[in-house]
Amino acid sequence: MTDLTTGIGFALIAGLMLGLYALPQKYTQGFKEENTWALFFMLTMFVVPIIATFGIMNGVSEVFSAISSEVLLTMVGASILWGIGVMMWGKAIHHIGLSLGFSLFIGTVILVGSLLPFFVDGVPQGNALIAIVLGLSFVLFGVLANGRAGILREKDNLEQEPNGQQGSMTKGISIAIIGGLLATGFSLANAVGRPPLHEASLAQGNPEWVTALAVMFPIFLSGGVIMAGYFAWQLSSKKAWSSFKTPHVSKNVLLILMMAFFHYAASAVFAYSAFKLGTSGNTVGYAIFNTACVVTAIVSGIFTGEWSQTSSKARRTMYSGLASMVTGILIISVGNNF
Repeated sequence: MTDLTTGIGFALIAGLMLGLYALPQKYTQGFKEENTWALFFMLTMFVVPIIATFGIMNGVSEVFSAISSEVLLTMVGASILWGIGVMMWGKAIHHIGLSLGFSLFIGTVILVGSLLPFFVDGVPQGNALIAIVLGLSFVLFGVLANGRAGILREKDNLEQEPNGQQGSMTKGISIAIIGGLLATGFSLANAVGRPPLHEASLAQGNPEWVTALAVMFPIFLSGGVIMAGYFAWQLSSKKAWSSFKTPHVSKNVLLILMMAFFHYAASAVFAYSAFKLGTSGNTVGYAIFNTACVVTAIVSGIFTGEWSQTSSKARRTMYSGLASMVTGILIISVGNNF
């Protein structure tokens, strides 16, 4: 199996896991929104990465002491922005649902995140640049179409339930797009940190795939610090700490642990796929990863009935947006091979 095939395969697997990570939160009981996401971020940002890194990687302290402070600070800064973006993503899903929350957030991430590595690896020339700009235009249209589909869905829901809360959709769309812009810090942190961390990890006798854990460790811990402070404040201000005492706590913890594992594993698998794809990994791999994530999330949202009460116009708009995003990603992928 070639590195290209392996890289694409792992990017698809990573996208599948990320597309499914938020699904278990639909089945928690007795938790407020703040309880679910606070526990999720504690597990995915601290518990899972620490156990995985120290349990698998050789010479953890030696690996990170080998990279420059400039690289580490850049990773930390970009990761904090990513952490804020992911936090906003969780709130967007609460407002607008799984399928729309993913498509808008990830579409925004693709638009910006596919370009960020060029500031590290260099800007392509000629046909490659033209293809990337064209592809991103399709992605932009897809993002706008999915936003329109969300507004139409809210209108349909209000016609069926006139006393429902209006404005939640617009608020959720705004949160998803802003969060997506901030979350592109992940792509930058990965592009900056992977080369030196890869060399340092190999020097300690680790296999190549362990580099993914080294890259994820500072990204997740840095992003997690912001989230920990935010959710501690949210749990206190909304008096939600007592909701952790629900009789369903064991089931909820298990469901949220599944979310944490899939979220962390998706990021680590993507980091490995980007490495296997070589110089185009941070753009082509990122595009494939995120497109697979959107498709998975939309399909799962459809199966869980998020769009069952909406008009055919709203669904057609959503499907056209998704098709446009997929088309744009294919163009970007091809363009990076010119």
